[in-house]
Amino acid sequence: MPLPPVLVSRHVPSSVLELLRQHCVVDAHDGPSELPRDELLRRVADKSGLVSVLTTRVDRELLEAAPGLRVVANIAVGYDNVDLPAARARGVVVTNTPDVLTDSVADFTMGLILAVTRRIVEGDRLLRRGGWGGWALDFMLGAELRGKRLGVIGMGRIGSAVAARARGFGMSVVYADPATARGAREAADNGVRVSLDELLNTSDVVTIHVPLTPATRHLVDRRALARMRRTAYLVNTARGPVVDEEALAWALRERLIAGAALDVYEREPEVHAGLVGLENVVLAPHLGSATRETRTAMAELAARNVIEVLAGRPAITPIVREARGVR
Repeated sequence: MPLPPVLVSRHVPSSVLELLRQHCVVDAHDGPSELPRDELLRRVADKSGLVSVLTTRVDRELLEAAPGLRVVANIAVGYDNVDLPAARARGVVVTNTPDVLTDSVADFTMGLILAVTRRIVEGDRLLRRGGWGGWALDFMLGAELRGKRLGVIGMGRIGSAVAARARGFGMSVVYADPATARGAREAADNGVRVSLDELLNTSDVVTIHVPLTPATRHLVDRRALARMRRTAYLVNTARGPVVDEEALAWALRERLIAGAALDVYEREPEVHAGLVGLENVVLAPHLGSATRETRTAMAELAARNVIEVLAGRPAITPIVREARGVR
């Protein structure tokens, strides 16, 4: 029986390609940037499997261009780049890569929290431009985490891991899940569930861990930012469009919140011009899962999903329902 053809839309580690080649005929795009759309549609046309990344738009057009496609393995936890209803209507299995990146993203989130609250990146910029005049008692004072409240929007795998780390820094934790009724309140191992409004009103640091859905797009808008404390910080390592960047630039400019740290953006790789020049913002280029170990594990899990489905077996990590508010 001939091996099934698979397209890999972006560079992956050579070990992952070798794994795939043991079971499939692999057409791999190894360039530094995304495949041009017309080339993507041409190359996927005769494929049974597609290994995609979060920047690969897997929509109705692509699915119609590949009538023999049986599986799309997305190298990401989020899958807002995939038209799930269209895929399911065609019997295409869609998978993602949960769990393997939880710790790396949680670690990075805590890094961003420390970077913005202790002004680490701001201090680095100051030094590099020769602006440091020496030690002083009141120089570049930041905020301690001990005794402060962390508000987690979306208490899924990553949100839970961030909460656990925050407690190690002496923080208390509350969380809100946009998928549940507003005002719900209960004690849990991860913290206390509160309404989103209460979380915004009472938290010293707000960290976002929800997927991008129609319900979460611009979840953090002008109204939400205006409800935050003036001493509070906003951190986003989920998906850029969950935050209205125009509103965030306004809130920071007007000092309605103390600072923000972002790893994701509304129109990546573009960053809102109103954020770039602000000192109280830490900007990272989508590095949340960017460790060698994690990115390799993500790509390998995607490859194994493709191998399993094309062999007629169940996927390892299928997306079985629409995102419901947590990651």
